[in-house]
Amino acid sequence: MKIIKTEKRLCFVCMEEHEVKTVRVTDIEEFKGEEVSFESTYEYCDDDEFIESEEMIRSNSLAMKDAYREKVGLLTSKDIINIRDKYNVSQKNFSRVLGWGRSTVTRYENHHVQDRAHDDILRKINSDPKWYIEMLIRAKENISEKAYEVSYKAAREAFEKKHNEYLIDYIESLYAQFIDDKITGGVNLNLNKVVEMINYFASKVSSLHKVKLMKMLWYADSVSYKRKGKSISGLVYNALPMGAVPEGYDQIVDLDGVQYETVSYDEEYTGYKFYPVEGFEIKELTSDEVEVLDTVIAEVGHFNSRGIIDKMHDEEAYKCTDSNCVIPFSFAEQLSID
Repeated sequence: MKIIKTEKRLCFVCMEEHEVKTVRVTDIEEFKGEEVSFESTYEYCDDDEFIESEEMIRSNSLAMKDAYREKVGLLTSKDIINIRDKYNVSQKNFSRVLGWGRSTVTRYENHHVQDRAHDDILRKINSDPKWYIEMLIRAKENISEKAYEVSYKAAREAFEKKHNEYLIDYIESLYAQFIDDKITGGVNLNLNKVVEMINYFASKVSSLHKVKLMKMLWYADSVSYKRKGKSISGLVYNALPMGAVPEGYDQIVDLDGVQYETVSYDEEYTGYKFYPVEGFEIKELTSDEVEVLDTVIAEVGHFNSRGIIDKMHDEEAYKCTDSNCVIPFSFAEQLSID
């Protein structure tokens, strides 16, 4: 028994005024054929008797049912509340979005244990914000405009966060196949450093477009490998017609923390111009690594895309690598930049 608080007042057990303790104890009960252990809260009289207020009865009952839910693998009431909070939606409107009875979610959060089918739907909603958005749009006519806008905004934020997780998982799955140090630069992929490298270049180089950025990343990793025997980012680069391009580059530039705008140059070509995110600061890159980036900026930062492509094409690493194949870092010694 753990004492939570003590206060002097009328005790409803012995009907005398004295110090009444609020205590927490471990109870064991059977619910739906399962024996469950849970923490209950009571008022305790020194006559060795316990009493529950109405609020405690509700709270203890919910604790028992949540213990049951955890034991059989269902979401707890707190889990359901957290899902609803994630999408910033009321109990009534959440039920409407899900197409359930208007008080269904209220019951699940307070006193009723959900069935497995409803639990699966709640789990799907939690893991897939895009699906929730689709259901929210479908239920738009059944909730107020303000409630819809508030929940839609929260769902979009959840989707964008989840989208970044998907990107990271995808990129890391691409890189799982690369284990040779001469290909990886002797370090594991570090996407946080990649994002910082992109932002640093964008903060120092005017008119930084994707073609140029890809080459600058390769030069930075190659210079680092030449100096220290290891790259900065762990990116793996392929020899494409316009020079070195990291594996998964399309996904990398869409990561959280990378900012660009699309620029149309003519009817057939759209470019990507990169900018540093607001408030960018270095957290992962070391001072030696920043020095490498500064070297690359000094050497090639003033080139336009065509110029840096031509320079890349003159590098032994590119000339000695077959088209569309991975560029090994073993050529770093012959790099034109020290």
